[in-house]
Amino acid sequence: MTNPSQEFGQQRGGPVVWAAIIATTCVLLAALQKLLWLTVPFLLALILYYLLQPFMQALLYRGASRPMAAGVTMGGFLTAMFLAGGLALPQAATHLIDWQATLLRYLQGGQALLDLSLRTLEARWSLFAKAQLADTMAARLADFSNSLTAYLEPLVLGAASWAPALLLTPFLTFFFLRDGRIFLNFLARAVPNAFFERTLKLIAEVDRTARAYFQGLLWLTVLDTLTLGLGLWLLGFPGAWLLGLVCAVLAWLPYIGSILGGVLVVLVAATDFPQTPELAWQAVALFVLARLLDDFVYMPLTIGKSLRLHPLITVVMIFVGGAVAGVAGLMLVLPVLGVVMVIGLTLGQLLTDARLLARHRHARRLRRALAEADLPAQ
Repeated sequence: MTNPSQEFGQQRGGPVVWAAIIATTCVLLAALQKLLWLTVPFLLALILYYLLQPFMQALLYRGASRPMAAGVTMGGFLTAMFLAGGLALPQAATHLIDWQATLLRYLQGGQALLDLSLRTLEARWSLFAKAQLADTMAARLADFSNSLTAYLEPLVLGAASWAPALLLTPFLTFFFLRDGRIFLNFLARAVPNAFFERTLKLIAEVDRTARAYFQGLLWLTVLDTLTLGLGLWLLGFPGAWLLGLVCAVLAWLPYIGSILGGVLVVLVAATDFPQTPELAWQAVALFVLARLLDDFVYMPLTIGKSLRLHPLITVVMIFVGGAVAGVAGLMLVLPVLGVVMVIGLTLGQLLTDARLLARHRHARRLRRALAEADLPAQ
């Protein structure tokens, strides 16, 4: 006997429904990109909501009221964040003061590693030597390094201007915890009685999909951090666990994030261990191993179970999301597609269910007859 969640996941709409789902996802991604100042805090608030919800549920089971449970949970989280920030702030401030010099140092280390690798290839293969590959690449990288500051300063200033918007995250999370059920009840009461049962199922499935995705994303981050942190620690990297966590968070951006994380680790290896260039390639091998574990072990155990999407649709929609909304689209496309898919499939079933439509029409006729019962005949 299959449970309702499995039965729902096995139901699939036709081509018209899926065309509407994909089109709606693209429109939402384009709209969310225009409201990115609100989208990012809202997305972080959802992640925090599903992270803190089990703690609030534990307080509710112990007899606490919902407002008290939400306040205690959010207060505990903010206290922990302030303590962690107070411990890390002095060291972070020291690095922020000379961020340009630090960045240029790591870029120069990566450039030296690339130059050494290309000259090794030229020494072994005459084809590369005739093409003067190392000299050409060195000239292009020098031009890029000279113009790097002009590109980075606007990005840093733009990121700093986002700091006030991020303060919305704990505010939104608190009200999600405290008043989320009130909002869902408000939506459910607006639905006609004939569709009430299916609407409750829709709300439950949307909540299940979002919870499974974001909690799966958090578990995937933990597994990636453990894998990369342990591997980098065994290789002798300084700050291996912090570096693993940064790379795991960057992996929230499909494909691009993993590449950025790999480049970051290679730059650290090339700069901090200039005498052992093979360490950088061992780090690359570690990232390839982590990527394989993500694709074949971690993702199926975490995020893959939540959305139940065909791999072809997943890959195509990731590229579509990047084309429509840039980096924000890469990060948002899967959760948005998952929620829109649940809503679209349910609406497709409602609009094609003759029994439900007949019940809705009959209920309207009964309400009209009841309203006209005591009116004088024309």
